[in-house]
Amino acid sequence: MNENLDELIKLWFAEDIGDGDHTTLSCIPDTAMGKSQLIVKEDGIIAGIEVAKRIFAAFDSTLRMTQFLHDGDEVHVGDVVFVVEGKIQSLLQTERLMLNIMQRMSGVATTTRRYVKLLEGTKCRVLDTRKTTPGLRLLEKESVKIGGGTNHRIGLFDMILLKDNHVDFAGGIANAISRAKQYCTTKGKHLKIEIEVRNFAELEEVLLVGGVDRIMLDNFSPENTRKAVTMIAGRYETESSGGITIDTLRTYAECGVDFISVGALTHSVKSLDMSFKAVE
Repeated sequence: MNENLDELIKLWFAEDIGDGDHTTLSCIPDTAMGKSQLIVKEDGIIAGIEVAKRIFAAFDSTLRMTQFLHDGDEVHVGDVVFVVEGKIQSLLQTERLMLNIMQRMSGVATTTRRYVKLLEGTKCRVLDTRKTTPGLRLLEKESVKIGGGTNHRIGLFDMILLKDNHVDFAGGIANAISRAKQYCTTKGKHLKIEIEVRNFAELEEVLLVGGVDRIMLDNFSPENTRKAVTMIAGRYETESSGGITIDTLRTYAECGVDFISVGALTHSVKSLDMSFKAVE
């Protein structure tokens, strides 16, 4: 993530500043010094402080941060997360980029924490998905972890997930599983294999074929989920997915599934409100 983040930061600054922040350069002397503080304007979970440090350092290594809170802390309206001192030009030119990243990451962490709290007392864990913002996946998935959630797979490379289209194009469940296993053997890959099932007929076929690590129950009702978990009976990990909302999350968890994947952790999150204001 370190090298990847460095490259991202360069792209972010190129996008925002271009050939110069002419507003700041035109009215603020290069020698002017000052300080700004990050103020929370909405209750939630703070995330992205470590990324903010990298943003400030990449733009101007002479900027100095005094940190009062840490990633994963609960925050409330009026809390000061950190103060940054240095050239006013640098403070102004890094302000929006830092805020965009921290507000987005904190929004994901806050939403995730809300889901995690609803699962307390069950064995179930909430998973993120690949429904992320292109270019920001690693940061959004890190935010899920900061909020107490669990990462599913990072991308297409670190797990085999046989979804409905894979099964259909492969000519059925048995073909899809056998080919995935053979591929891992041939390529020397040690990847977990998960398969999605849409109904009990497909579930029964997976149980007959075997050779997987996790079964995803896609768009099963709570009643059918409970029945499916009983059928699987600890032989494989179980995951519920599809149409599960914050209102139905607990109901599905109490069916006994190991995981619930929720695209809403990253694909439709509201950013956490905060501001970066000059300290008089």
